[in-house]
Amino acid sequence: MSIAALITLVPILNFALPGYMVGLMRNVIDKSSEPLPNWDDLGKKFIDGLILAVARLIYLLPLIIIFLPITIIAFSGIISGNKNLQDVGKLMAGAGGILLFGVFCLLVIYALALSVVFPAIEIIFARQGTFASCFKLREAYDLVRRNAGPFFTAWLVYIGAALVIGFVFGTITALLGWIPCLGWIVSIVLSLGSAVYILTINAYLFGQFGQIAFDQKRP
Repeated sequence: MSIAALITLVPILNFALPGYMVGLMRNVIDKSSEPLPNWDDLGKKFIDGLILAVARLIYLLPLIIIFLPITIIAFSGIISGNKNLQDVGKLMAGAGGILLFGVFCLLVIYALALSVVFPAIEIIFARQGTFASCFKLREAYDLVRRNAGPFFTAWLVYIGAALVIGFVFGTITALLGWIPCLGWIVSIVLSLGSAVYILTINAYLFGQFGQIAFDQKRP
């Protein structure tokens, strides 16, 4: 796991980390005696991680397309010397604030929906390994619907674990941040370690769910 934490520091190469987690999920689904993958096939892990990153970006496009233009218009008048833009900016910052709040609510709902959909997508991708498999929403829906109990148990445990770990490590790193140099270095190491640990929990929990779901389909 220390290798995984170090890889997160390297731009571009850090796409291999989600690919590693897919390998972990795949091993758990297949009931491997050693679920943690080796790093001997870094190229494969990089490609898998890149595919998931592109797929995740595509799923986030509705948020970007809707939220970003409104935010830019709302604040453009504040940072611009152009009177017309200032008037537009003030209008958006005032009455348009309601619109921004509504968009924010939609963002939260969509983000929650993605937090349910994407683990199922990752499970399907772990089994099929193709870019097209990342968009089999009907199959993902059926996977969750047929096994709603185990799925939402894994989902809730993951959310709870992520919140607890994030809070504990966040508190520790905030305290260490007051210590110059050494404290900052330790804070960075702990932040990377906690992120990798949370991703590992996610991969293992949904790998176990996938194992249950696919066992039910086997004759």
